Amino acid sequence: MITLSAADVKKLRDMTGAGMMDCKNALMEAEGDLEKAIEILRKKGQKLSVKRADREAKEGAVIALISDDKKRGVIVKLSCETDFVAKNDDFVNMTRDFAQIALDNFPETTEALLNLKYNGITIGDKITEQIGVIGEKIEIATYERLEATQISPYIHMGNRAAVLVGLNKTGDDLYEAGRDVAMQVAAMRPVAVDKDGVSAEIIQKEIEIGKEQARQEGKPEAMLEKIALGKLNKFYQESTLLNQAYVKDSKMTVREYLKSLDSDLTVSDFKHVELG
Repeated sequence: MITLSAADVKKLRDMTGAGMMDCKNALMEAEGDLEKAIEILRKKGQKLSVKRADREAKEGAVIALISDDKKRGVIVKLSCETDFVAKNDDFVNMTRDFAQIALDNFPETTEALLNLKYNGITIGDKITEQIGVIGEKIEIATYERLEATQISPYIHMGNRAAVLVGLNKTGDDLYEAGRDVAMQVAAMRPVAVDKDGVSAEIIQKEIEIGKEQARQEGKPEAMLEKIALGKLNKFYQESTLLNQAYVKDSKMTVREYLKSLDSDLTVSDFKHVELG
């Protein structure tokens, strides 16, 4: 029978975040070998991951970070099953750590991000380990990155949503303007920067919706296309960022607000990620 010291158990707990009894049992099974104990905890997470694959992970934390020069930004959404876990400081800090690694390395895909190192193991292995610790389905549900002349980030209260807004010009005052526009994105959920960025699929869907609405109102078939195109213009006003009414001053659009600061200022791109 192996004798474990409290220091051994604490060391494993500090390394993995697992509960004291889980750490003790893993060390007992590993006969005191720390590396084997970590592997045992990870295998426990893998088993749980398979069992919980079909569970919904709609809670979590969304973190946005930008580089010191404000030219690169990332958003990472780490999902879990319950609000209780999502609000835990360790879970939020882990999400922020993953986002920092993403910012430092700027991988192109989520898969590439999962293969990056986190405290000696890959992020993917750390997530598997934490599934065993927490007992919930955990995954990087979304990873977005953005490059622009200048980026402004915004994280909504409780880490439930995050936005990156890229501008085509730099300046401290423009950075703050970008944050205002990022808050606009979080509140109004535009589908594109401008109407030319709306996908053909969305346009066709809106036209069909417009036609059906007009048909239900008893409008003649010959008029449906024209009416639908009119409704499409309203959709552009409500659902594309530069054409939306600016939330801090509804008398102007976001485009007009930006041009009031600099005649050439505009949004080059944005990323918006939220829970759910």
